[in-house]
Amino acid sequence: MKLRYAATSPYVRKVVVAAAECGLAERLERIETNVWDPDTDIAADNPLGKVPTLITDDGLALCDSPVICEYLDSLHAGAKLIPPEGAARWDVLNRAALAQGMMDASIARVMEIRIRPEQYRWPGLLERQKAKSDAVLKTLEAEAAAGRLEGVNLGTIAVGCALGYLDLRFAEENWRGGHPALAAWYENFAKRPSMQASDPTKLA
Repeated sequence: MKLRYAATSPYVRKVVVAAAECGLAERLERIETNVWDPDTDIAADNPLGKVPTLITDDGLALCDSPVICEYLDSLHAGAKLIPPEGAARWDVLNRAALAQGMMDASIARVMEIRIRPEQYRWPGLLERQKAKSDAVLKTLEAEAAAGRLEGVNLGTIAVGCALGYLDLRFAEENWRGGHPALAAWYENFAKRPSMQASDPTKLA
């Protein structure tokens, strides 16, 4: 399998961590891709021009990290990252969606700050996107305090990668300060080999 890849993308990291936790890391051929390069060929694999994109051994191009993670989860016989049914399934998928939303909000802020010329930046957008992240952090803090961020699944992987991206791009905001239970959970989860090997603060 081939993974169109950018080391600092939280979406890519989620896929890389999921692959490692599924025992599939060695099957991924990583193809570093700069989607902002005018000469990039990413559109040939993904018409959205985004990473991650996974090209399966059968030649199918899968777009978007949730789809890719679910595909990887279908390839192994071990404990599934996404429970197959029942309340546990929806709990994991909902947590993964919250973390994905926090990634989206963080990326939107980065784009506004790094890509848009300063005179055209919209402070209201930055404030709105940060408020989304803050709301998710509050929810995750309550979940961590209640012991609900247990195990390794798509939800906890997504949360870990979203928090890691905050460390990479917004370290000065110190998300840990108001979220002690979540910070303690993340300190432990981030020690997993899959997380250590993909830590963007060591790759940027």
